[in-house]
Amino acid sequence: MLKKEDLQQIKEYGLPLQKVYQQLETFSLGIPPVNIVTAASVGNGIEVIPKESHQKLVDLYEDRKDKLDIVKFVPASGAATRMFAFLYNFLEHYDPEAETLGKFLKRQPSPALETFMKYMKDFAFINDVRKKIRQNYPDYKKSTTGQRMTWFIQTMLEPKNLNYSNLPKGLIPFHKYSKYYTTAFEEQLYEAAFYAAAHDDAYLHFTFSEKHVPFFKKEFETVRKRVSKKTKTDFHISYSFQKPETDTLAVTMDNNPYRDSKGKLVFRPSGHGALLENLNDIDSDLIFIKNIDNVVTEEYVETIAFYKKLLAGKLLWIQKKVFHYLLDLEKEEVEEEVLREIRSFMWNELSIKDIPIDQDKLMNILNRPIRVCGVVKNTGAPGGGPFWVREEDGKVSLQIVEKSQIDMDDPHKSAIVNDATHFNPVDIICGVRDFKGKKFDLRLFSDPRAGIIANKSDGGTPIKALELPGLWNGGMAKWNTAFVEVPLVTFNPVKTVNDLLSKEHRPNA
Repeated sequence: MLKKEDLQQIKEYGLPLQKVYQQLETFSLGIPPVNIVTAASVGNGIEVIPKESHQKLVDLYEDRKDKLDIVKFVPASGAATRMFAFLYNFLEHYDPEAETLGKFLKRQPSPALETFMKYMKDFAFINDVRKKIRQNYPDYKKSTTGQRMTWFIQTMLEPKNLNYSNLPKGLIPFHKYSKYYTTAFEEQLYEAAFYAAAHDDAYLHFTFSEKHVPFFKKEFETVRKRVSKKTKTDFHISYSFQKPETDTLAVTMDNNPYRDSKGKLVFRPSGHGALLENLNDIDSDLIFIKNIDNVVTEEYVETIAFYKKLLAGKLLWIQKKVFHYLLDLEKEEVEEEVLREIRSFMWNELSIKDIPIDQDKLMNILNRPIRVCGVVKNTGAPGGGPFWVREEDGKVSLQIVEKSQIDMDDPHKSAIVNDATHFNPVDIICGVRDFKGKKFDLRLFSDPRAGIIANKSDGGTPIKALELPGLWNGGMAKWNTAFVEVPLVTFNPVKTVNDLLSKEHRPNA
């Protein structure tokens, strides 16, 4: 299926030919859905830490953090386009010269648009939009409501204006304070000072598109002095991009290589699973992972920080036990009583059910990266989360599984998903060094079979795309994991612009 010129293109792209053939084989054979057995729940894979133990774990982290290398890892690659989907729909279907806004909303109801209009003055970007409108539309105040609304949204989204739809989500104005507004990027810096700083230094690593680098650098220089003054912390920023060698080949719907109008192969970014390479480049004792849009206003930050430190303390407690047991297992002979204690720990703290008797195999299972994942209760929208999964060899393990990996046409699997009590808010603390201080090669602990084949389009042409195992599901499938329940207040993503109207995103609301 590959021509001579294809081979040259693949070589110039930097992809191993064998990897491309493997991708073609994956498209042809398909990726079987994940075989979920049951959803994890409290007492069955999810721990609720008693309140009387909270402060002990927080203190454990506080006592040790100044001796640790700590990094906050923030995936921040996505453009903000999806935030404004209902506004784009409005621009596409509404003509202010043909009908009034009231008639349009009767003909095509949009509760999201009505909410947006009702609370426009409360958005952090309101003053920037008004300023731009005054420059571009001198007749704005004399116009009809529908025309004003059209101009307002165009001013927000269009490239010739504020261009919000093409900015990364991390640079959209999120929170409106009395004298300034903040972006999600700035709020990530601010909250890092409360739990991810040691000796008044905070290190953060952001992943985003290379084209957005100048914008983030400019924002950092703009806010650095303000946030440093407020937190008495020096911030050190690094960043990386999805590596081209993690891109995957696109194919036609009948699994042949897809070509563009010039006959060239088309390669696509392979989803957030590609960031495993970026995470693997970070050599640190402790890594906090949090999505760019999951932020809150300053008044909630101490609460968020408390639970971050709680999860970090839990990881350090687990890690200390694991390292102690690994030193025991290095010995030629281990007392049976110690082996029983190790197996009990693996069962109760790491939810490992298929525990070998062999000493070397025990050591192999324990000597892996460790993560503690905060999970929150479902609030009526079940999706990806912690599930017990049956592997091909029949063993059962606890995994984070995305909804797209599950066969929702299977009534039994669908019922399991709908009955799930918790989901994964990407609130993860990682320990990536072994008991001798050497950093793990995280790529060795991924499940390559846990990717996703997604239907996409290229200029209207249906194609298939291959996404690598997600960073926190298949990408961490072979890590040792503990799931801990945390309160819903710790999860405040911004999927649509109207999410910014919730109290956690409105100072003093």
